[in-house]
Amino acid sequence: MEEQIKIIPCIYGEELSKAAKAYDHAGADAVSYYDTKITAETVKEIAKDIDIPLYAGGGIEDLEDVKKILYAGASKVCLGKSVLVDKEIVKKASDRFGKDQIIVSIDLDTQKDAAAFAKEMARLGAGELLLVTDKGYDGYAELIGQIKEVSGLPIMVSIPDAKEAVRVLKLTGAHDLAVASVDSFPVMELKHQCKAAGFAVNTFESSMSFDEFKLNSDGMLTVVTQDYKTNEVLMVAYMTKEAYEKTVETGVMTYYSRSRNELWTKGDTSGHYQYVKSLTIDCDRDTLLAKVEQVGNACHTGNYSCFFTDLVKKEYKDDNPMEVFQSVYDVIMDRKEHPKEGSYTNYLFEKGIDKILKKVGEEATEIVIAAKNPDVEEMKYEISDFLYHLMVLMAERGMTWDEVTKELIERK
Repeated sequence: MEEQIKIIPCIYGEELSKAAKAYDHAGADAVSYYDTKITAETVKEIAKDIDIPLYAGGGIEDLEDVKKILYAGASKVCLGKSVLVDKEIVKKASDRFGKDQIIVSIDLDTQKDAAAFAKEMARLGAGELLLVTDKGYDGYAELIGQIKEVSGLPIMVSIPDAKEAVRVLKLTGAHDLAVASVDSFPVMELKHQCKAAGFAVNTFESSMSFDEFKLNSDGMLTVVTQDYKTNEVLMVAYMTKEAYEKTVETGVMTYYSRSRNELWTKGDTSGHYQYVKSLTIDCDRDTLLAKVEQVGNACHTGNYSCFFTDLVKKEYKDDNPMEVFQSVYDVIMDRKEHPKEGSYTNYLFEKGIDKILKKVGEEATEIVIAAKNPDVEEMKYEISDFLYHLMVLMAERGMTWDEVTKELIERK
């Protein structure tokens, strides 16, 4: 499969998280944030609500800065002026975190012998090179070719205007494109322009034609829409061929309204859009399962899901591990925010971080001891004690399960 070019918008301004989320919804492959006064707190705030990678740079001077930015949620760090001061930071960062997380920027206008510099960066462990210029790339085609040849690294180029994308890609043969436009731009529209020009990009492509589906008596396809994280069923609706193709093209759920006899992009009136994460057809090819990120509520009544009226219900144990963990964590957070007299959890919070850390350490030791005993059943109790105290520690330090699971997913 041909390697796809990533479209990476840069985010600016005071509402960084909002801008990053908007580009996530718009189909960006990653977002980039550069600030000479970059902080781990800002990176964490941006990264927590997006599903796409975050590349961060600016103000990174040493290995400790690299660690803070990556641990805060960045997928990659971009090293710039710090490399000119100490080239070994590239090797240190690459050895510690892996080359795939290290980008080195090269200013084509000012960097002397850029090809030799690129070769050295590759030797030291850079995973990708970001090329920047204020003069435009027209006079640099030959140099970029040399950089690609001697370094063997993927090349990302930065442009200030999305309108230049196709021309610059043809000129440079870049692997990735960073769009440093101050004004937002339609990412999916740009991707379709790149695709029309012959470049491989990540757009939604259906593996089956709508004509291969089995339609109902009205000539429509039934659609079951789910929350992509919780799998909660949000609604059931219908699609015509036009609605399906628009959904695939835009990445936003579009249905056909039988009452109004017209196409209906969910959210156009309410702002409660549904952004596609996946579309799956069932074994009979007559029902589509759409997993989406729901903005606001799916139901016109104001409920998150259209399915909120119980008709028959039997009590049962919900043993979904993540839901259990989240439920216990929520109780712990509630105790922290609304203290309850006699609560052991509140006792721990009152004693402070040292007491909580002591308990975590003790419970970890108990797991080790239990694991050495013939009866492994004891481990179950010790692990449960440990996880509880670990969640108290997480709550004390303001860390959530979403952050932990996101980190595990990145490592996978």
